[in-house]
Amino acid sequence: MNSKVIQALSFLAFCFLIYDLGFSEEIQAGFIGEIYFSILALMSVGYSIRLFSKSEKFSKSRYLVEITIILILFLAFLVNFQVLEIDSSLIIGNLEIKAFLVNFLVLILFLIELSKLSLAANQLKLHPAMVFLLSFLIVILAGTGLLLLPNATVNGIDLIDAFFTSTSAVCVTGLIVLDTSSDFTFLGQFIVMILFQIGGLGMMTFTSFFGFFFKGSYSLQNQLFLKDYINEENIGAINSTLLKIILFTLITEGVAALMISSIIDSSLFETRGDQLFFSVFHAISGFCNAGFSTLGDGLYEAGFREEYTVHLIIAFVIILGGIGFPVVLGYYNYFKHVVIGTKRVITGEEEYKHAPRVVNVNIRLIVYTTSILLVLGFVTFWFFEANHTLKGLSGYGKFVTAFFGSVTPRTAGFNTVDMSALAMPTILIYLLLMWIGASPGSTGGGLKTSTIAVAVLNTVSIAKGKNRVEIFKRQISNETIRKAFAVILLSFLVIGLGVFFVLLFDPELPLISVAFEVFSAFSTVGLSLGITGDLSTGSKIVVSIIMFLGRVGTLTVLVAFIQKVRDQRYKYPEEGVFIT
Repeated sequence: MNSKVIQALSFLAFCFLIYDLGFSEEIQAGFIGEIYFSILALMSVGYSIRLFSKSEKFSKSRYLVEITIILILFLAFLVNFQVLEIDSSLIIGNLEIKAFLVNFLVLILFLIELSKLSLAANQLKLHPAMVFLLSFLIVILAGTGLLLLPNATVNGIDLIDAFFTSTSAVCVTGLIVLDTSSDFTFLGQFIVMILFQIGGLGMMTFTSFFGFFFKGSYSLQNQLFLKDYINEENIGAINSTLLKIILFTLITEGVAALMISSIIDSSLFETRGDQLFFSVFHAISGFCNAGFSTLGDGLYEAGFREEYTVHLIIAFVIILGGIGFPVVLGYYNYFKHVVIGTKRVITGEEEYKHAPRVVNVNIRLIVYTTSILLVLGFVTFWFFEANHTLKGLSGYGKFVTAFFGSVTPRTAGFNTVDMSALAMPTILIYLLLMWIGASPGSTGGGLKTSTIAVAVLNTVSIAKGKNRVEIFKRQISNETIRKAFAVILLSFLVIGLGVFFVLLFDPELPLISVAFEVFSAFSTVGLSLGITGDLSTGSKIVVSIIMFLGRVGTLTVLVAFIQKVRDQRYKYPEEGVFIT
């Protein structure tokens, strides 16, 4: 049985899964259920034949994964046809844990086979920026279709609301027109979670890793194609970098979910399954800077607003997700060099060697800027909210709430306070923090920390009369400076037009609320002053477009659609323009 047959079976199983969960009133029962599990049995046989054939060579890790898949699929077949009985009292949503895990495996297998196909994207001969845009757009449209499934919502959902929710999830924003906790079923919440997990990592990063792992190799075209997506200068290290990104994501989210689950008060949940799903959902939402919550009032929900340690965990997860994978990988390489070098010195293998520029200017600039913004947000929130949202809280509660208040506008979107009770100075500070956003190469959006840092450094250099920008004994390139100011200009243009059109469609809405909404959409934050549900259809479309532009980047859109100019072999006489 070749790979194409297995691929067809995985797609067929996924279609049956969608029909079963999305349309059937009785889940995985009757004739449809029998066909579904029969397909799983065929997939188990197919994977077994492929594993023991000599048509493909597998690594040890690949062998382990393949054997695990075969065993789970075969076990699911035996349990469904009552050859083997497994009693499980843990319920997640409306499924027993055993059924949930099997369905999740089918989803993963479908994504794996889809990932293999994605490696052929370079054959379309499209600009990499265009493929990047299309990858997000395809996921948004797929998510819209999944959210339209009858069993995804309690009372149904119209097309524009499904599109808005899917865009918000894929663009890791968190703005909602329907209550995630009450209007969506467990299936709908799970779909939203998968969408912001894929959107946070980036579709190309997600599919490229699984495509490589299960296909076994990249072509040179694939390597060149992926190089810019993951900010990896060394083509030979693409797979290693992808593996580190995926592992860092899964480990961070897994550890955060376990910590939240073990710390949070279990009496807040009806079942252990609800507690587990809450923990996983918020760990992923936090790391992806998505801001979605399974609670009606977010983390300000009664009973949850006093869970300050949980808030602190989510805040640190948000920072790790928003600081950018290049920063994480840079410091990983630095500490790896220090540990290995120290070990060799101790064992006498060789003298310690200094590795220059392991942590480069880009990484240091991001870390410094992020730290400054966190301190600025904390101090201003503590000062301006002393007599407002912080009033009456304990000392620990004030500290955690103020710290969380400085983290969340950096594209995260969670709220641990009543947003309508914020002081006006805090709202204005939030606008600034939201506009700046997260760091490049992260799960967040916004202008980006490095962009604002370069712009400020350039302004200071001009004020000092210097003709170049220098930081950390390095000179910033002119191309970087030009890009920074181009991105700033485009951000003002998009935000300005967004405010204009929303007010045009909904003139009755307050200006400050509309501005806050548009800033939040562009920076993929998800915070709102309470007007998202009141937006008209026209405004929802406008905000959806802004969320998309904020996630993929305005400059990326221009690069995708504007043809690149060939080398300029001429130069006009230089002349100055008055700037005051």
